[in-house]
Amino acid sequence: MTNDAAISLDDELAHWPTDEAGALAVQDRLRARVRREQSGPEPGFAGTVVGVDVAYDDDRDLVAAAAVALDGGTLAVVDEATAVGRISFPYVPGLLAFREIPTVVAALGRLGRTPDLVVCDGYGLAHPRRFGLASHLGVLTGLPTIGVAKNPFTSRYALPGVERGESSPLLDGTADGRDEVVGRALRTQKGVKPVFVSVGHRVDLDRACAHTLHLAPRYRLPETTRAADALCRRALSRARAD
Repeated sequence: MTNDAAISLDDELAHWPTDEAGALAVQDRLRARVRREQSGPEPGFAGTVVGVDVAYDDDRDLVAAAAVALDGGTLAVVDEATAVGRISFPYVPGLLAFREIPTVVAALGRLGRTPDLVVCDGYGLAHPRRFGLASHLGVLTGLPTIGVAKNPFTSRYALPGVERGESSPLLDGTADGRDEVVGRALRTQKGVKPVFVSVGHRVDLDRACAHTLHLAPRYRLPETTRAADALCRRALSRARAD
């Protein structure tokens, strides 16, 4: 992974916050490092697109993360890895990245190749503090990332047209009462509920939506998310059995 030279991933993980105040301070410190203007790789590129996802067992204090690498052109699975850790941060809406990132980073580190793009099951810019999981992970690792969420969290949107590829702006309010476009509601299949795409890091919104469509040829969710979701659930089941 190629994180910004001014950021030490090891140091960030070693000083990972354990309470809300510490997490908010980290978001404030790192948010300005998000790069929204870079295009990122083109859909169908010759490289690997990695989906990441997590599953929890709060009763056992366990979190399992999966990273599944797909060929950027064919979408065939070419690599996968998992990691299981302890939940080290309480459940606080808007701060879920602090429950997930340490284990996600561990799973990414076990892949046999460096991802060219990471797709997160969650938010990037489409976050109340404009620094969701996709942005946080991207800034820490330096990898191009996008967020593709199942629900819009605090954002508002008008339903896009029913055809695949139609979209509408995802809006969230600013401190001075304005509406800001923070992503798009994107129809990946005709007549199916949209997904909610936002910039993570080093990939602009147009390209993020194009990748989402390429990664979702048959189902509502990207193949990256579908594969990572299934794998992290299996990893959690194995951890429970140990």
